[in-house]
Amino acid sequence: MFAKEIVKEAGAYILAHMQEELHIERKSSPTDLVTRLDKEVQNFLVDKIRSRYPDDQFCAEEGCLRASVGHGSVWVIDPIDGTNNFVAQGDDFAIMVAYFENGLGQFGIIYDVMKGHCYHGGGAFQACLNEEPLPSFKGKPLRDFLIASNAGMLETNAWGVADLGNAALGTRVYGSAAISFAKVLSGRLLTYITYLQPWDYSAASIIGESLGYKVLTIAGEEVDFKTRQAVMMVPVEMQDEIQSYIYERK
Repeated sequence: MFAKEIVKEAGAYILAHMQEELHIERKSSPTDLVTRLDKEVQNFLVDKIRSRYPDDQFCAEEGCLRASVGHGSVWVIDPIDGTNNFVAQGDDFAIMVAYFENGLGQFGIIYDVMKGHCYHGGGAFQACLNEEPLPSFKGKPLRDFLIASNAGMLETNAWGVADLGNAALGTRVYGSAAISFAKVLSGRLLTYITYLQPWDYSAASIIGESLGYKVLTIAGEEVDFKTRQAVMMVPVEMQDEIQSYIYERK
């Protein structure tokens, strides 16, 4: 598949250049980092796609590419998800790409660069980790699952996230939506709950639907694929139980 090929090429580019000067900048806050590789990888992917599909549009993290996924052929790109992990640890980051046609997700890709793990599929494609099919969700008691969120929501028990964690086996914080979603998709987490932009959740939302998962707002509504929202990836068959703990505070 063309998309997998260029994502893996982008991963190879990161591996070849990650020990060089990263030219780190701060965006909206002291912990909202961007490096030259974020920008270079996004430009690489956009250029590759445009060279083959010149009429396609983009919604991407860096810069001002903000096409609506509801109209035409749109690629959603997060060039390095988990930039803080990338900068501080050189690990636990990933490239994410999703493709939509008139609002319908056709496939998603999450590529854990350091581990070489490529989660891909959705739509008409089987959901796989590398070439092995991913398992559909298998239910078990809530107390036997781990959940993931972000440190701030857990500390303040925002929307009852800490209550859910206390009812489950425990909570984890990975610092990357891609890495957290990958653990949900592979059955190692029950749910991931946090604030995200569309490029953070688009790929996972497409891959997960074929495995019994849904990306929703915390209120249980459809995400808008436009703005930063409080979202959760949940197995459909356990959504009601999870939402008995997760609630929207007015």
